[in-house]
Amino acid sequence: MKNGRYSDAQIMAVLKQAEGGVPVSELCREHGMSSASFYKWRAKFGGMDASLISEMKDMAEENRRLKRMYAEISMQNDLLKEALGKKR
Repeated sequence: MKNGRYSDAQIMAVLKQAEGGVPVSELCREHGMSSASFYKWRAKFGGMDASLISEMKDMAEENRRLKRMYAEISMQNDLLKEALGKKR
């Protein structure tokens, strides 16, 4: 595996190997990752399948997009209130 970002399928394969009884240190050495990465994945994705992981990532992206939209609209609203609120 590559050193950078791992795909959903790669993460699931590593977690399934660990469930199968392969020691974590051996998995980390084989796939070129740290044990901290493995334990983060297990805490975050344990018990999920690949479709749930991709769905969760899609929802996180949608949430990020909606938060950005809300921030822009809120800023526009504040600017309008400030501009209309001043008396000449």
